[in-house]
Amino acid sequence: MPHFTTSDGLSLYYTDEGDGLPILCLSGLTRTSKDFSYVTPHLSGARLIKLDYRGRGNSDWDKNWENYNLIVEARDVIELLDHLALDRVAILGTSRGGLLAMGLAFGAKERLLGAALNDIGPVIEPKGLENIMGYIGRAPKASSHLTAARLLEQNMTGFSDVPLTRWMEEAIKHYTRSRNGLDITYDPKLRDAVELQGAQAAPDLWPYFDALSDLPLACIRGENSDLFSHETLKEMKKRRPDMISATVIGRGHVPFLDEPESVAALQTWVEALK
Repeated sequence: MPHFTTSDGLSLYYTDEGDGLPILCLSGLTRTSKDFSYVTPHLSGARLIKLDYRGRGNSDWDKNWENYNLIVEARDVIELLDHLALDRVAILGTSRGGLLAMGLAFGAKERLLGAALNDIGPVIEPKGLENIMGYIGRAPKASSHLTAARLLEQNMTGFSDVPLTRWMEEAIKHYTRSRNGLDITYDPKLRDAVELQGAQAAPDLWPYFDALSDLPLACIRGENSDLFSHETLKEMKKRRPDMISATVIGRGHVPFLDEPESVAALQTWVEALK
């Protein structure tokens, strides 16, 4: 499996497939590069690079859990680009990945070709954060992937018309078998890091969004998202009238990215990058 070593000695996992326009896929807070398997067939003709953040998936856990923060993770992204000898990439960022895209636009814009934000903006709704804290760092109360899939089907708010087979795919991707049933695919200390960061005053993220000016930009929102509001999307479109945007019906946080609305927006974005 391909890995690279960060400047502080961690081995991080990534995949690098395809040829053409380089698109770096960055997942959500507790998720992994596997999140992008659904959208991959719809982005043919691009070079898709997918990273497991430190402490997630097949990457090393950090002995210092305080390093699970956006600043360190942005540095990891830059070091991955340097490892691959890529001057610039477009970023497809889901949730936390979108925050990283905005942060990189603010601090290292010369490395970006553009950004697509999946269910994230400069304002993060407290309700969504509350829901995340309800599960982060905790193993599911399930003895099998099928039980976990059924729990996802029941508990994932804002989702409709999603077959059990998709929730089964999600359960297999994000829970591993353990002696006691199922376990999470990331360092449980990530919860401590998020609690620590939540205890600090939240920065104004609008300057980070505005830093994306002049870059091809897309934004996808789940119709029922509890983390990313319609009002925030409306203000983003006001600031960037040229932003490609889509609202995915029957989806909460986050869309899977293979919905027709998601695919259409992303394919239009890819064309704008060429």
